Amino acid sequence: MSSFFIARRFLQFQPSRERKKFVSFITSIAVVGIILGVAALIIALTILGGFEKELKEKIISFSTHIQVTGYQNQFLKNWETPRKYILEKYPDVVSVSPFVTKEGMVSYGDRTDGVVVKGVSIDGEPGLKKYIVEGGFTLEKFQDGLYSCVIGKKLMLKLQAKLNDTLLVFGLPWNAQTFNQPTIVAFVVTGVYESGMSEFDDVYFYTSIPAAQELFLLQNSISGFDIMVKDLSKANDVARDIASDLGYPFYARTLFQTYRNLFTWIELQKEPIPLILGLIMIVAAVNIIGTLLMVVLEKRKQIGILRSLGASQRTIRRIFLVQGVAIAAVGVSFGNMIAFIVCWIELKFQLFSLPSSIYFMSSVPIYFQAENFIVVSVISFALCVAASYIPAFLASKLDPIRAIRLN
Repeated sequence: MSSFFIARRFLQFQPSRERKKFVSFITSIAVVGIILGVAALIIALTILGGFEKELKEKIISFSTHIQVTGYQNQFLKNWETPRKYILEKYPDVVSVSPFVTKEGMVSYGDRTDGVVVKGVSIDGEPGLKKYIVEGGFTLEKFQDGLYSCVIGKKLMLKLQAKLNDTLLVFGLPWNAQTFNQPTIVAFVVTGVYESGMSEFDDVYFYTSIPAAQELFLLQNSISGFDIMVKDLSKANDVARDIASDLGYPFYARTLFQTYRNLFTWIELQKEPIPLILGLIMIVAAVNIIGTLLMVVLEKRKQIGILRSLGASQRTIRRIFLVQGVAIAAVGVSFGNMIAFIVCWIELKFQLFSLPSSIYFMSSVPIYFQAENFIVVSVISFALCVAASYIPAFLASKLDPIRAIRLN
């Protein structure tokens, strides 16, 4: 208990002496350095985790874990049998949903734009439903022969259309030459989605499989299957086995292969962050060394008196280690608190916006992970305590007679 009492007295702010004011100021700098280092590292990891999580969720919503298509995008005619085979053969597969996709042109009034028409099953695309901002994800056929569709909000704004408006979509038959007449099908806008990813919001045009088959004159053919698995980490193995079992013309790709550039970008962003911000923590640890050395110089007479009264070298080391632990504990605690508050404010109010055409989302994403707080706190605390041992060791080696005489 005496070590704790003396350590607290050594760090106590005493305004009556200028040198003690300076030591107190240096101590505050050391604490602030730890706070900023811990907070910056946690905030960076939380944002990067949010980027990865948001990208995965949005890509899965518009794509799937595994996509099986025809080689060189050829359409598949007899697809019912391989679909049943995948469901029966692979226990890790949750669902196998057929789809039809092909480029087309959409027109409303005097405005025309290119789209990717994707026909899905009526109960398909469950992930996309959470991004619906107007109407609903309904893909039924109306009694007058019109089909329903779901489009992105940005595409709707470019066309200057509204909910329940009728759009005309032009599509070329899959085996047609350039001089053939396009097929024209009318669609009613029954839903509008907004994901914040312009790559999808500007382009994807959702409708039912029968509507897409009629638009491209496919009869009963499809483009492929969207496959969801129980464990995303096994997607590569399942995709490889499916491609091997089904053979030509089936071709399987995971979302990591389809969107390799995006996930590579995330990994490249994550790699230097611990190194760069780890340097901040090293600087904070050096500040602790400097702070405690200043305390040793300031308190060398008291250290000499303690040694002359019988205090052991171990006791002196413990005094300064306790000071280092106290500085580290305060800095790490407040660093965690500031990081949590900043991240919570951004998560709640989305103060910082991002250009969706570059970052694939409209605001800075936040993903709270307990391990980020725990790992950063433990490493920072351990590093600061280790740094405290240097001045503590030097203090314990002071000669008591010289320390008293040279004060």
